[in-house]
Amino acid sequence: MATSADATPSPVDLTGEIEVLGRVADSSNHAVVARVSTVPGGHVIYKPVRGERPLWDFPEGTLAGREVAAQVVSELGGWNVVPPTVLRDGPMGPGSVQLWIGDPFEPVADDVVVDLVPEGRTPDGWHAVFDGETPSGSAVTVVHSGAADVRSLAVLDAAINNSDRKGSHCLRDGDGRLWAIDHGVTFSPIPKLRTVLWGWAGQPITPADVTRLTRLREALAADGARERLLALLPGADVDALAQRVQRLLDRGVHPYPSPDWPSVPWPPL
Repeated sequence: MATSADATPSPVDLTGEIEVLGRVADSSNHAVVARVSTVPGGHVIYKPVRGERPLWDFPEGTLAGREVAAQVVSELGGWNVVPPTVLRDGPMGPGSVQLWIGDPFEPVADDVVVDLVPEGRTPDGWHAVFDGETPSGSAVTVVHSGAADVRSLAVLDAAINNSDRKGSHCLRDGDGRLWAIDHGVTFSPIPKLRTVLWGWAGQPITPADVTRLTRLREALAADGARERLLALLPGADVDALAQRVQRLLDRGVHPYPSPDWPSVPWPPL
């Protein structure tokens, strides 16, 4: 299976004219499927800032800015798991524009990274997260893949303080490459890590991810990368990012769920 870490995505030009095709019906904020004239045959998701609902726990910054900042951090550290994303103007004003992985008009296989299985029947190579019940009363276990690229994504999520890593936000394309989407609620200076990828809690961070964290730490110490992020995030968020990266390197292990706030997003899938 292909892995995404360290495989730099091919350049994508997202600067062309945007043609809106339709709204993403299940999005909690205004988001549309669109075409960009400079992306032949491909689609994008465009999330205008003016369509964002205010969030009491993210009073500063924008969802769009955090979407783009997640891609920047993924690139700076060498995870390369967030699709090409830019902040730009569009038909509904400034917003984030991200390359759509796959076909927006075809069903997505959303069980390749996170899945539900009958309670206690965790497949080989997968990790159990928690047990629960379906609306019909069936006992199930939420599980996630133990693949190396998924483990690496868990480290990136810890670095950016992702408060909404659902299973459906982890995709594989036709080549098996892992992609991570929906990063609008990240980078808070207050600890908020909520994820379904807890299978490595307390285990050592792999040498490959120590290298990525070190690369990110060095990039954040340079003026160019910091200014790039300050154009997208409040200053306190950028400072907290650097502190989290250093803390992950100092401790050397995947974080544990906190007892002080919900550690799994709802719904988890």
